[in-house]
Amino acid sequence: MTLAAFALSPFLEAHEPPEARGLARDDVRLMVASRATGRLEHRRFRDLPTVLEPGDLLVVNTSATLPAAIGVRRAGGSGSARAQLRVATAAPDAAGGDRWVIELRSPDGVAPLRTARAGERLALDGGAGAELLAPYAGGTRLWLARITLPPDAGDLLAHLGRHGQPIRYGYVPSPWPLEAYQTVFARDPGSAEMPSAGRPFTPGLVARLVAAGVLLAPLTLHTGVSSPERHEPPYPEPYVVGAATARTVNAVRGWGGRVIAVGTTVVRALETVARDDGSVREGAGWTDLVVTPERGVRAVDGLITGWHEPEASHLLMLEAIAGPDLLQASYAAAVGAGYLWHEFGDSHLILP
Repeated sequence: MTLAAFALSPFLEAHEPPEARGLARDDVRLMVASRATGRLEHRRFRDLPTVLEPGDLLVVNTSATLPAAIGVRRAGGSGSARAQLRVATAAPDAAGGDRWVIELRSPDGVAPLRTARAGERLALDGGAGAELLAPYAGGTRLWLARITLPPDAGDLLAHLGRHGQPIRYGYVPSPWPLEAYQTVFARDPGSAEMPSAGRPFTPGLVARLVAAGVLLAPLTLHTGVSSPERHEPPYPEPYVVGAATARTVNAVRGWGGRVIAVGTTVVRALETVARDDGSVREGAGWTDLVVTPERGVRAVDGLITGWHEPEASHLLMLEAIAGPDLLQASYAAAVGAGYLWHEFGDSHLILP
């Protein structure tokens, strides 16, 4: 098996939250992979306080998930003209305005629509409207759109709160409430899709981690829509790394502790503000950083993440942290042991 070509069986896809399978959030499986020894351990996520060491730092993403999918009607006025619009992010050069990066999909959200054209106007549920301006970043899947709202709608996030639903893909056949897509750290609404590496944490587990001497520090990176069909690199996303978090990361690195990112979003944000010596500064803005093995990582020592699809661009980031041999061994073991993929699936902890 190679990471570029391994087959992901439908039997390895998590089709519903673990709670629907009779498990607590922190009862999902956790593979612990050590780069120093090459050892793989099969644990439960609730074991995390016994796996980490006092003085380790978990950096978490406080972005909250939006109900970013909303029904639309395309020109024609018939029922067959229904579609789904997914809001990814505000346009990077027009934050706070009426231009947004969006994706159009089939009414059930299963497949992307490739028939859109510039100038097309859409009627959104709840009385809002959208005009497709141009393909985004030279691609064919995402669009730059101008969205107009009814006078009493407030902003777009408020409108989505009334008329939208969480984004889901074909491997999740039934809808789940927005709460199923929020992490215990969720505070700042803005992610089109859940920063899912943080989902298995519970308040009780966080308390046990703190009692064990593990530190936590927050940052925010709002995720756009993922790209399971074509595995494009991630597009620019907004982030905030505060001064307190920067100081904490630098202090932990100074005393020889390990900085462990909870999710690829955290890696992207921290590495955006990392200096060559591995220290970080506070910062905010939009990041277009793509972490690859050639670039490597500077501030991050380890990573908690889910399991990524074959040829997903995130695998390059994982290889930068784990190295090719450990990553290969982890994925072979995960497939063989029946670990579950996607946002409701199992977890992978990569340690230095």
